[in-house]
Amino acid sequence: MNELWPYLILILVGFLPNEVWRALGLILSRGIDEESELILWVRAVAIAILAGVVAQLILFSSGALATMPLWLRLCAAVSGFVAFVAIRRSVFVGVVVGEVVLLAGATLL
Repeated sequence: MNELWPYLILILVGFLPNEVWRALGLILSRGIDEESELILWVRAVAIAILAGVVAQLILFSSGALATMPLWLRLCAAVSGFVAFVAIRRSVFVGVVVGEVVLLAGATLL
């Protein structure tokens, strides 16, 4: 039991507080119209922020990703996006294909 306490702390401090907010958001969002102007604006802002984070990760990488050449990072991103669109808009397939291309390129270099 002594070696399991870090996992218990992680669940109590990291997981449970986030789940409370998720459940509350789910309960409070029941009657909201998904096609309202406000929700469309919020969705657009969220997508723009996500696109900015992805662009920053590709163009201005840090850590181990920074050792990969820019053309390899761009190829991995484009191939992941193409796979996402081609395979019924599957996020899982897009991420896996992009990761495989990145790892294969890193291995060949």
